[in-house]
Amino acid sequence: MAKSKLFEYAVLYHPKPSKEEREAGVTPRSELLMDLTSILARDEKEVGIIASRSIPDKFTDKLDDVEILVRPL
Repeated sequence: MAKSKLFEYAVLYHPKPSKEEREAGVTPRSELLMDLTSILARDEKEVGIIASRSIPDKFTDKLDDVEILVRPL
């Protein structure tokens, strides 16, 4: 059995600017959807799968604007 390693992940949402924001030259700020999370997993792929399951339901129709960042510790 493979040993687990320690990882951290964050889930970010990068909203697209509205028409008014585009016209005003304003870029909306990205949001952290959940606190930085530490997890034991076999590899980064497993962390990505677990992180994707933790995305709040209200963002499931905006997955193109959601980013999952993973780093080993």
